[in-house]
Amino acid sequence: MPLSLFNTLTRQKERFEPLVPGKVGLYVCGPTVYDYAHIGNARPVVVFDVLYRLLTRLYPDVRYVRNITDVDDKIIDRARENGEPMESVTARTAEAFHQDMAALNALPPDIEPRATAHIAQMVRMIERLVAAGNAYEADGHVLFAVPSMPDYGRLSRRSRDELIAGARVEVAPYKRDPADFVLWKPSPPEVPGWASPWGRGRPGWHIECSAMAETHLGETFDIHGGGLDLIFPHHENEIAQSVCAHGGAPLARYWVHNGFLTVEGEKMSKSLGNFFTVRDLLGEVPGEAIRLTLLGAHYRQPLDFTRDALRQSKATLDRWYGALRAVEDVPAAKDTAPPDELVTALEDDLNTPLAISHVHALVSSLNKSTETAERAALKGTLLAAGDLLGLLRRDPTEWSRGDAAAGGIDAAAIEDLIQRRKDARKGKDFAEADRIRKELADQGVILEDGPGGTTWKRA
Repeated sequence: MPLSLFNTLTRQKERFEPLVPGKVGLYVCGPTVYDYAHIGNARPVVVFDVLYRLLTRLYPDVRYVRNITDVDDKIIDRARENGEPMESVTARTAEAFHQDMAALNALPPDIEPRATAHIAQMVRMIERLVAAGNAYEADGHVLFAVPSMPDYGRLSRRSRDELIAGARVEVAPYKRDPADFVLWKPSPPEVPGWASPWGRGRPGWHIECSAMAETHLGETFDIHGGGLDLIFPHHENEIAQSVCAHGGAPLARYWVHNGFLTVEGEKMSKSLGNFFTVRDLLGEVPGEAIRLTLLGAHYRQPLDFTRDALRQSKATLDRWYGALRAVEDVPAAKDTAPPDELVTALEDDLNTPLAISHVHALVSSLNKSTETAERAALKGTLLAAGDLLGLLRRDPTEWSRGDAAAGGIDAAAIEDLIQRRKDARKGKDFAEADRIRKELADQGVILEDGPGGTTWKRA
């Protein structure tokens, strides 16, 4: 079936048709790099990674752009707190973000622009807005004049009063209208800044994405993604800036937003003790378990992230990898594809829960199969399905052995104990061999003796 996506702009599911046949442009708002990514930050990365994987299967030319915001007041404040340059904070935090998202099997975007490398483009866009009468300079700032765009608010569908209330954090006496928002602001000597026609300063957050999207995808592109929390004011303001700077041309044709994430039924908060970074969780479970948990709910629905769900995801993956481990000696059939019903589920507005159910069915069929050719075909299909979902990317034996990130005994120590047990059995010291088996079992390591020797896995 053709790909369909829920378009936030029209509030309905629509058949997706690229602006240019066979070519797709996708822009997703990326991280502001001042701290480790939390589990809420990870949800859009995983959601749009699945969309990217699907798009590259359906279209020959896909360009995925996900930016890095590396100039922002939060970053400046963190650098001041740490007594280090802003560039040091952003370099370290961006690297941590890349490591954490790679652990979730998220593919890197085709282009990852940084805001600080696009200051000139931002200045030029602001100049166009000023020249067109959509922006004005006031008290060292340049602001977008919201009343200059008659259909401002179309994406969020907020009333005039709601728009003003949402902008109150930026209300200042130099604004012509309370809803006007900052495009450029002055930087004092101790704050990073760049030269501009309006003096030394730095960009507002919203103009950054507009300029980077224009640079790498053009005036109008296909899909703009992000979390629901970005609809207003960020995406609303992106539309205003870009449409006015481009003579009325739309910014994106499809707006796709993932739902909110809570933790154990509560809004994630450090004060509640339910604030988890991806790095925290990677110390407890493999990244694929986190990914499967994030894909367990439809992307547009709220997701309650719980430790119980995380444990269930790990158990599910244990079963899936167990099926693959049972056929390690069977080469997967070549040129296999994911099952049509799984692809159809994803083509229907990224229905990942339904797609996951088809993986369960594949695993069941593989476990029941006894004929070599059929097992080879099912194995290939299962791996192809996993690739489309970003799952089952580990070696099955490696998965079964797990890792010692959560404080368990490491693999080298396990192998040493297995060798000692082997020596004990060879010397007919069966009491010592049994003691070693129990020692490992107490640490969550299960031994399996077979014709080829002893293998092990974590419970």
